[in-house]
Amino acid sequence: MLTSPRFSWLPVLVLSLCAALPAGAQATRTWVSGVGDDANPCSRTAPCKTFAGAISKTATGGEINVLDPAGYGGVTITKSITISSEGFEAGVLVSGTNGIIVNAGSGDVHLRGLDIEGLGTGLNGINFISGGSLTVDKCTIQNFTQRGIDFAPGAKAKLTVLDTTIRNMNNMTNGGAIWVHPSGGIATVVLDRVRMDRNRFGLRLEESSRAVVTDSFATNSTLEGFGAIGTTSGPTLFLNRTVSSFNGTGLRSEGLATARISDSVSRVSVWLMPWVGSSSSSMRGREASDTAISRRRCSPCDR
Repeated sequence: MLTSPRFSWLPVLVLSLCAALPAGAQATRTWVSGVGDDANPCSRTAPCKTFAGAISKTATGGEINVLDPAGYGGVTITKSITISSEGFEAGVLVSGTNGIIVNAGSGDVHLRGLDIEGLGTGLNGINFISGGSLTVDKCTIQNFTQRGIDFAPGAKAKLTVLDTTIRNMNNMTNGGAIWVHPSGGIATVVLDRVRMDRNRFGLRLEESSRAVVTDSFATNSTLEGFGAIGTTSGPTLFLNRTVSSFNGTGLRSEGLATARISDSVSRVSVWLMPWVGSSSSSMRGREASDTAISRRRCSPCDR
């Protein structure tokens, strides 16, 4: 029986194509498991064990998914990526270091469902150095010696924090829940349903930054629950349906900063410093509604 020569080239073509694929090809979706191995390809059936092991095998713009509850270690992110845990406790447990470092150039980073724990010795929960945007969604950040989120971009960047709890960042030298201090460009911040408790301060904005805070809480802070401080350029802070309670100072607006409160902030004290070194005005035990506070005006303080 004669065999047609028409398809005799197919094995050669298949072998050629396989040879052309890069040995270290990255996947757009990878997986981690507490019983995985970083020597694996991070596939659904052969997952990696840590976020650090999976990120090198995940393509830019890809996603790392969590298969089961476990500790997945700290990670440095240098590209656009999503790390997501839905329905499982995905721990980032560190001691003496940062939990997650974001140094992603102009990339966008999304962190969802992570439990970031500093054990009382970790530095920052999330240390943002560069990136186009960072979204922190449904996370818990606790027990670090410095900040829960240290957001210090050198160019225009956006921070969004949703449904997240940040607590026990109360070191009196470096502690604080969220510190926004850009060295270049404008930092835009959105907080929605964020709970900040037992920190040195809640949210602090400095210089070229602006924030909108909605349906959020800052409680039991040693210093201010919410603060905006500007010496060379004015940060702007908007609080809407937000509570600042049992803090050293409820709202701090200093230098060139502007703050606006709408609806209510309960049990708030306002520290207004029109110019650095000047005396301050305060308001205690009062609800503030549709109130503007800036270096020129603190309307409740005039009452």
